[in-house]
Amino acid sequence: MDKKYDLEERTFQFAKNVRTFVNTISKTLANIEDGKQVVRSSGSVGANYIEANESLSKKDFVYRAKICRKEAKESAYWLRLIVETNELTNKEEVEKLIQEATELKKIFSAIIAKSE
Repeated sequence: MDKKYDLEERTFQFAKNVRTFVNTISKTLANIEDGKQVVRSSGSVGANYIEANESLSKKDFVYRAKICRKEAKESAYWLRLIVETNELTNKEEVEKLIQEATELKKIFSAIIAKSE
């Protein structure tokens, strides 16, 4: 039971760290749009995981877990796009976020595999 809450906290920290990072990038039109996208997708990972934990059926749980995986994958995409289109001074920070998105994707893949 504790692991569930550890992952809820981990997804929360991920979304929080993405927001902190997005606030550091220059406010170009592309960065504003990409920033909005990554803020949405990173927050959606944790929000959908909370919904998965409250699901009424195994099928619903798996569906929500798949959304979590999709949103984690999308977060990594937007972060990578920001990295490759900017001269960042905090590149190590965003590389850690991309790594975390990738790890979350793998965790949700494992959860889905065990649940199906």
